[in-house]
Amino acid sequence: MEPIGQLFERQFAGLDPKDPQYAVEVVDRLLAAGRELGASDLHLQPSPEGLDVRFRIDGLLSPGPRFPAAVSANIIARLKVRAELLTYRNDAPQEGRIRTPQNDVEMRVSTFPTLYGEKAVVRLFAGPQQYQRLDDLGLPEDVLAPLRRLLQETSGAILATGPAGCGKTTTIYACMREVAAHSGRAPPAGGTPPEGRVPPEGRVPPEGWSRSLVSLEDPIEVAVPGVAQSQVNPAVQFDLATGLRFLMRQDPEVIMVGEIRDQATAEAALQASLTGHLVLTTFHAGSAAETVGRLLDMGIEPYVLRSGLLAILNQRLLRRLCPCAERIDDPDARLGLAVKRVMAPRGCDRCGGTGYRGRLVLAEMLALSRSELARAILARSETPVIERLAAEAGMISRWQRACRAVDEGLTSPAEVRRVLGFSGGTGGETPPSA
Repeated sequence: MEPIGQLFERQFAGLDPKDPQYAVEVVDRLLAAGRELGASDLHLQPSPEGLDVRFRIDGLLSPGPRFPAAVSANIIARLKVRAELLTYRNDAPQEGRIRTPQNDVEMRVSTFPTLYGEKAVVRLFAGPQQYQRLDDLGLPEDVLAPLRRLLQETSGAILATGPAGCGKTTTIYACMREVAAHSGRAPPAGGTPPEGRVPPEGRVPPEGWSRSLVSLEDPIEVAVPGVAQSQVNPAVQFDLATGLRFLMRQDPEVIMVGEIRDQATAEAALQASLTGHLVLTTFHAGSAAETVGRLLDMGIEPYVLRSGLLAILNQRLLRRLCPCAERIDDPDARLGLAVKRVMAPRGCDRCGGTGYRGRLVLAEMLALSRSELARAILARSETPVIERLAAEAGMISRWQRACRAVDEGLTSPAEVRRVLGFSGGTGGETPPSA
């Protein structure tokens, strides 16, 4: 990968701020640089010195070029034109999309008024051929196989959880595509589905097999063929909870809810899971076990969680070490993790000097089929109790997976601590043999 500084020098060489097309060229080249760097977000933040640009690459913000303050407003205005936003409104937040002729990348633009002018953030989604299906996500097989089976269920809720930026939405989109791929068309007369549509475990669907797939999102981030997708509009009292109530009259079978944010949405989604609908949604929580505690704290009745939840998937994204990494024998480099060896980033031309290249997923999945877990939920047990029971039932925790990744030289202790923090992974929670 080309070092970021050299990329910027090449991309913006020869641009003249006095040129009438300067803002047009800057926006086009910034978006191109973001795609070339594999950035997930592009930040344009005004300051007294100018317009500061940063790229979020592999989860971290990296500094980019700074443009003169005199042209800051013009650059933001051009970005708003591309996103079909109102250029004359700079006193209120706006959201829009940038449409490309090739439709090779999804871009969502958000503007927000600040002290020195409008700040803009561009979310660059993966191209249409990336992360389409479950096999593309890099989930471990002990999570992938059960998840596939659960997607064949006719009722219940599957929650993808974790902090912002951990790939929850990407996961549920992949789940929805998986369901759509296996429920779009009736099989031919011979009873064999079209190529690529054989359900997991080789089961052949019955004649005329199809499912009604719908989604309710805020906003719609990616179009999924075969799914009737709807976007909420709070301006007309069309929020997630209200939309779910009306959506139940649309004869749905599989419902994707973009995110559970409040008690009303949680209740509506989980009630749907109790009435013969498969529900896929996301929720902010630090772990699979913590998800149960947070939903209980929101006022969801224990019996609803016990009966409605199929599984909780919790995930994180860690930067993957570049092959240039080197081994370190200093015990202090383990940072308190129960690991046997440590590889540390060094930096080379391939990784742009960062020592990391790409990311890997850590995932833990809590299945609620065990009677001990069910009793713990009904008893409103604390998170540590649920975590312990899940481990006894065979769940491999995020800390165990993180330590395995370090032992295998896939990532570093510093990266694990950056993502998971310093509150675990020392001793009992993560044994040395993990």
